Amino acid sequence: MARKESSKAANGLADIIVPARQGYFVRTARAVYALVFLLPIIILYEVLVFLVNPQLLSQPVSNVRGAVVSFIWVQNFLHYLGMDMKSAWLFAPAVVIIILLVLQFASRQSWKVRPGDFPVMVCECMIFAIPLVIFSLVLNRAPSQQQPAVGNFDTVITCGSTILAEVGTDSPGTSEESRTGRTVGNRQEIYIGLLTGIGAGIYEELIFRLILIGLSMIFFETILGVRHIRAVVISVIISSVLFSLHHHFVFLNGQFARTAEVLTMTRFTFRTVAGVFFAIIFAVRGFGITAGAHAFYDIIATLLNAWLFGQC
Repeated sequence: MARKESSKAANGLADIIVPARQGYFVRTARAVYALVFLLPIIILYEVLVFLVNPQLLSQPVSNVRGAVVSFIWVQNFLHYLGMDMKSAWLFAPAVVIIILLVLQFASRQSWKVRPGDFPVMVCECMIFAIPLVIFSLVLNRAPSQQQPAVGNFDTVITCGSTILAEVGTDSPGTSEESRTGRTVGNRQEIYIGLLTGIGAGIYEELIFRLILIGLSMIFFETILGVRHIRAVVISVIISSVLFSLHHHFVFLNGQFARTAEVLTMTRFTFRTVAGVFFAIIFAVRGFGITAGAHAFYDIIATLLNAWLFGQC
């Protein structure tokens, strides 16, 4: 009798544990979910970059509006492998897709997805973005006597790195024509900010979380024999600091360059903390949720700057 009761208890426990292992949080952390979730966003970003830059293939890379630095790194990598510039731009999204497919194959996990999970994932990404918005507002609240930092978005710090300053930053004039020009320029600035946010969510998370943390873990834990927890901490710190710095200093075409955004301690601190935050999400929820949270943060930050703080 006691054995039967024990067996029933064990079966009951198994009934609880097994569904938990197959629940929403486990399912949506798989690479196949990241692929299906991000694929429309990846395609959208590629299309919008071309629409914003109709002469894209004939322009220097530094003149491409809305192209985040990490996206250009992927494109340059493909160009280094032998692709021409046109093919490199077209196949840059394929790098993300191939990496996620390889991870899914290597995991040997189920390929099945539930369509009903994706709206929940969108909500989850938005929820993860909110703490960063609040932290940015608090951290970036300067004393009244202090002049605001130079840059387009100073009230809520964005997390997308581009090469050029955003459009619409000429010196202000006094004529109606000048004011109209600034309005149009600022609206373009908002549009480019939204586009940058989409690209940053995908490609910055690809470079700084998926690839950099992965390679750092291999180097410190596998090659150097550093203990797992210590290797994780070191990898996260390195990736977060580099993530923050790359918004101000970039390496392109074999040389270092400065971005348009001025480096301040506030911005550096915020983006470093944001890098750690995204790394935690990446470890717990996987690449799809992390990329989505990053993109939603930049989108929300851009809209808040435009609508609440008069930058439109």
